Amino acid sequence: MKHPTFLKQVCSSLPRQAKVVAVRIHRKLRAARPRSPGIVGAMSLALFTVLVAYVLSPVSSQTRPRTISEDARQDAGRGARSPNDVVKVDVDLVTIDALVLQKDTARIVGDLKKDDFILSEDGTRQTITHFSQDSLPLSVLLLVDRGGCLDPFGTQVRTAALDAIAHLKATDEVALMTYHNNVELLQGFTRDRAAIADALNNVPPHDEQAEHCLNKAFADAADYIQKAGNPIGRRVIVAITGVTRNFDCPDGPSGNFAARAVYESGAVVCGIIPKTADQALENGIMIWATRMGRLGHAPYLDLQTLANETGGELLQDKPENLDVTFQTLMNHLRSRYSLAFVSSNKKRDGTTRKLKVDVSPTAQKPMGKLIVKARRSYVAPRS
Repeated sequence: MKHPTFLKQVCSSLPRQAKVVAVRIHRKLRAARPRSPGIVGAMSLALFTVLVAYVLSPVSSQTRPRTISEDARQDAGRGARSPNDVVKVDVDLVTIDALVLQKDTARIVGDLKKDDFILSEDGTRQTITHFSQDSLPLSVLLLVDRGGCLDPFGTQVRTAALDAIAHLKATDEVALMTYHNNVELLQGFTRDRAAIADALNNVPPHDEQAEHCLNKAFADAADYIQKAGNPIGRRVIVAITGVTRNFDCPDGPSGNFAARAVYESGAVVCGIIPKTADQALENGIMIWATRMGRLGHAPYLDLQTLANETGGELLQDKPENLDVTFQTLMNHLRSRYSLAFVSSNKKRDGTTRKLKVDVSPTAQKPMGKLIVKARRSYVAPRS
């Protein structure tokens, strides 16, 4: 690994206010030999210095009301559903998507019945009132990362996305957003596959000088999918990125606000990660940096946490293999069970309530240990 390449990635990965410090460190370390015994320590010191510069800088991230522009509303209408598709639903009805896999083989378990599931809220068992599998349409929001050192949306990834979208059902709808320093809606929800293909083929160029503003991206994605997604469909946000963590960009809402917005939207968060050596390095740097940042209370957003909490998954592979990976994700989305209940807790207090979905021991016995991926919490309605 070449030393200048490493520092270039450091500069591009960390927040803008730390880059000047990183450049100065880079100049001092350029003459060092890559295999010098002290190079690892020097690089660690460099990263720490950059991180301290960031942590000590003012952080102005604040929550803000979620809004959506009129342009976005108009975009949502292009190729969108007809008014007859809109169905009123009980606001107190809590819906959950659950993916069931065999632990040893990771095979999908697709022949379970309603009585095979045990659903509880804050430790209290709930009655499942609605149950189905692959009967509700999908609202899939693709969220493409355009910032940082590496471009995660190369030709192979684009081709894989186009192929996966082409295999969705006719009733499924897709939208496309991109993000770096800002978030842009390129195509509102539509069932028109040609419109989505055109949008994917015209994603703006990657900008290595821009940031991975996950806090902005997920706040806007949650806002849009909640307002424009099919009210009777299953909502999914699929992020295509090489970086799964990033410090909050200071001119946007906080990562905590963005996460709560995602939970309120009811969307399942998934990720497609083109896996390369450089990607692993850049992501590793950000994971290390955000861990260190906790010492200075530097806020950040973690894609893995969003996936875990919403019952989603992060899938990664080499770019040339992502056609299979993307299709695996779509198969998993199609194979999910839909469960719904009306909480026995009638308080409309806006609190966060813990959820747990299990398969009964009787149903598990003939199949061995099963893993259930489902959302872990929801926000109760407020009067």
